[in-house]
Amino acid sequence: MQDPNEDTEWNDILRRKGIIPEKKKDAEITEDQIVNILESTIDQKTGREITNLEDKTLDELDELEDEEDERVLQEYRRKRIAEMQELANKSKYGEVREISAQDYVQEVNKAGENICVVLHLYKSGIPLCTLINQHLASLARKFPTTKFLKSISTTCIPNWPDSNLPTIFIYANGEMKKQIIGPIELRGMKLTEDELEWMLGQSEAIPTKIKNDPKPKVRDVLFSKLNEHNNDLADTNDW
Repeated sequence: MQDPNEDTEWNDILRRKGIIPEKKKDAEITEDQIVNILESTIDQKTGREITNLEDKTLDELDELEDEEDERVLQEYRRKRIAEMQELANKSKYGEVREISAQDYVQEVNKAGENICVVLHLYKSGIPLCTLINQHLASLARKFPTTKFLKSISTTCIPNWPDSNLPTIFIYANGEMKKQIIGPIELRGMKLTEDELEWMLGQSEAIPTKIKNDPKPKVRDVLFSKLNEHNNDLADTNDW
């Protein structure tokens, strides 16, 4: 840009026309002038960008939008694929496997980093053990990232008392996290799959969505019985 204070014939003409001010001796650019110049430059650049967009047709604008949407979708797709691959790598169980005492250390204590293990000690002929094996088979399919194991109690741990059966051990990273021992802790033959899922979830053995104990409360049972009794009375009165 030409200096307005420069002594040139062109500047003299501009001064006579009043387009530029008269020459000032030792003129200095103030801080405010610098700010104004910067703001003017930014405004001009922004204006050019807006003008570029204004010059585009609706189809061209749609194309730009489609390109941005495509980029976002591609990034989302990449992240989802990575998450699914990670889950697939962890989802390598899906069943309840039988182990012996010789397998204990390898299958339980050395299961691997960030691997949760649910081990059921049982004996044939005990109905509650059979019920829990059925529930665990279903939960193993539902939560394939958790290793579900079972073992005959005295085969796995010599002299383990039958009074302690069923027994569930929960391990994480090779360390014992929780023990659920005996029919009382395991709620007897009325134990539901949802209740067992909730119990295992309390130790973070499985990523369950059941956050509250699904077992009916005593108060709810009493009210249910009372309602049944009242309904029976109502039926009798009808007769």
